[in-house]
Amino acid sequence: MGRALALMLAAAVHAGSAHAATHIVDIAWSPEGRFSLQAEIPAGQFIEACGSLAAGDQISWRFTTTAPVEFNIHYHVGKEAVYPARQAEVSAGRDRLKVSAAQDHCWMWTNKGPAPVSLTVELAR
Repeated sequence: MGRALALMLAAAVHAGSAHAATHIVDIAWSPEGRFSLQAEIPAGQFIEACGSLAAGDQISWRFTTTAPVEFNIHYHVGKEAVYPARQAEVSAGRDRLKVSAAQDHCWMWTNKGPAPVSLTVELAR
């Protein structure tokens, strides 16, 4: 009985951590240098799409949401977050990111509203 309980607890912890990580999406570039994402951001939650970029890369990006969200592009240097882009209460955006530092960059959308929000994202190298 003790071993079965331990296995059940281990499975529950593993399942919980897998569920918790569903808000982070790895950027997987197509052979044409494109990445797209369609997702739903639950109320009070966030989604981020992250991937390694090299200094000098240029990424065209655009997104739309069905309600306003907080948006940013960020990367970390030690414990500090650096924000190449940051916008509050927007439901669309587009620009070109000129990468200045070889880092894992994340595009992040936070839904502070009371209802789920649909998100569509397109990135292109």
